[in-house]
Amino acid sequence: MLELQVEMKNERQRRRRYRVMLTAMFLSLGIVTILSFGIGYYPLSPSQVAGAFLSGIGYEQEILPQAVTIFWKIRLPRILSAVFIGASLSVAGAAYQGMFRNPLVSPDILGVSSGASLGAAFAILSGMTNWGVQVSAFTGGILAVAASYLISRRSAHAQTLSLVLTGSMIMSLCNAGVTMIKYVADPNDVLQQITFWLMGSLTKTDLNAFGWSAVPMMIGLVLIFLLRWRINLLTLDEEEAKSLGINIRYYRIIFIFASTLLSAAAVCLGGLIGWVGLMIPHMARALVGVDYGRLIPASAMLGGIYLVLMDDIARSLMSMELPLGVVTSIMGAPFFIYLIIKRKEQ
Repeated sequence: MLELQVEMKNERQRRRRYRVMLTAMFLSLGIVTILSFGIGYYPLSPSQVAGAFLSGIGYEQEILPQAVTIFWKIRLPRILSAVFIGASLSVAGAAYQGMFRNPLVSPDILGVSSGASLGAAFAILSGMTNWGVQVSAFTGGILAVAASYLISRRSAHAQTLSLVLTGSMIMSLCNAGVTMIKYVADPNDVLQQITFWLMGSLTKTDLNAFGWSAVPMMIGLVLIFLLRWRINLLTLDEEEAKSLGINIRYYRIIFIFASTLLSAAAVCLGGLIGWVGLMIPHMARALVGVDYGRLIPASAMLGGIYLVLMDDIARSLMSMELPLGVVTSIMGAPFFIYLIIKRKEQ
């Protein structure tokens, strides 16, 4: 009885600590988002940010038209995109790490990023508009993951191993396709556009592009959020899960579908932005524990905070804007080395 009381007390403390932590993350996300409106090549003061917002919703304000344009046409879609992309990649990474029972898994393990890159490169080579590039990238990411899953179903090996192997094969094939497109592209124009897209950036993001990508992101986030408790079951061995009457294949398909929506929509909106889906779930796990019921919301919050901060650095560190994918890679590579060393020590 005493042990039960102690355990119940510890559980209440964990729940209280989780609520406090989640509230702090939510407030931090709001503060970072609001402060980011003033950061950039054209700085905005807090009064200008407030005035631009009020002017945009119909309240007359004495404010420069440039400030209103920067707020609504540049900063707002860019910051919203950073929040959603960060949350999407982090949640997808956390789901994949649980599903594959491997903390070093990232959202592009099944080839979604490579497929999206191939689709975008083909669209740019064909002279499509920005909207066409976005649609082509999203379609390429979806098809790459679909091919990985369907091929793995034909394998005689375990489902998890087959998915990883076929994902690596599809990734290599798509990367070869991107290389071939870059080889035949016009080096004075098309090649530069492809290279810039592959580096990852939110420079060309607008409200229309964000709105199109926000729909699949919201679908994926809602699906994983509602079923986040089931990811705990996928961390069990397949035989153990089957003995409990759990349909592993059913939930695996759902989470692959939702994570693919998140990753493909994020890549088609911002290009290749790496390491977010690998780093952030580990940070969230250190704060709230390994229970995916708590880990998924924490990963979404931390992912949004992290990518907004990285975007602030990308557009304010130097006189010229740095590619966002480069900034996240500089931050992510040392973290990956740390994870490898830590796992070896354990």
